[in-house]
Amino acid sequence: MNENRRFVLKSMALSGMAGLAMGRSVRALAGTPAAPAAAARPVLALVNPDAAESGFLHGAMAAGPRLRVQRVGRDLGFMLDLEHLLRSSEPMRVIGLLDDASATLVVDLARSAGARVQWLGQHTAKAGFTRHRVLNTDMAEGCARHLGRQLHRCGGGFSLTEERLNGTPAPRQLAGAARMGSRSGQWAVSIGYLLASLGTRAAMTAPLTPAANTPVTGSFVSFSIEV
Repeated sequence: MNENRRFVLKSMALSGMAGLAMGRSVRALAGTPAAPAAAARPVLALVNPDAAESGFLHGAMAAGPRLRVQRVGRDLGFMLDLEHLLRSSEPMRVIGLLDDASATLVVDLARSAGARVQWLGQHTAKAGFTRHRVLNTDMAEGCARHLGRQLHRCGGGFSLTEERLNGTPAPRQLAGAARMGSRSGQWAVSIGYLLASLGTRAAMTAPLTPAANTPVTGSFVSFSIEV
């Protein structure tokens, strides 16, 4: 990922907090509680056809929401369909784990459509170590702690920095050293399970699956968007 795209969270959020407010007020993102029926909302999972897809979807499906899957394209037809969906009156959540270019496209479309972003994360994975930087709202409070526990459980070395949209409290930083028997792809499973579980009563412990044994390396962006 080049320097101009490094950390989608910063370029789309901190360049103006309203960037993540989707063209509306910041309160619409940070201060509005999730709707009571959030748990019943269908979930659309956006993925790239790459190594992260299998683990992310295994985790998302294990969380038990009504899940639809869409592979992301950058053609005009896909963009128009996604924009129409984001502007529809159908309540739903859109989650994903994508390359930075695709994620920038999706978040920008969501901003234009007036949706609400609950979570944005940047994830860099290499052999034996992952680095995670997340920005979340009150609607995703506690999720970074759960992710930290999951990363520790999977056994790989990791660093995790959490920032809140309103800037307080100070950024949370967690880290863990690599251990023997690590599952190199579990972090993607954990992200999928975590995001699909938002607004539900699912347990926050992601299952260990065969997908966790598949190496997942590279740079990715995760998100949860409430329509």
